[in-house]
Amino acid sequence: MKQGIHPEYKKVTVTCTTCGATFETGSVLDEIRVDSCSNCHPFYTGKQAFVQNDGRVEKFNKRYNLKK
Repeated sequence: MKQGIHPEYKKVTVTCTTCGATFETGSVLDEIRVDSCSNCHPFYTGKQAFVQNDGRVEKFNKRYNLKK
């Protein structure tokens, strides 16, 4: 590697703005703020809601006048 052309790589604290959790990682930035982390993201917590699929069956039944 050439000397003097690479940014300084250091340990920084990552802060989640949603839940306030912090953890340490390496980066060239001074600090990192993320919107959601693995502690509060719905995919990792198991509370994921599939918003796109909500009501599709009911919408189909209503469109074609089907009853359950």
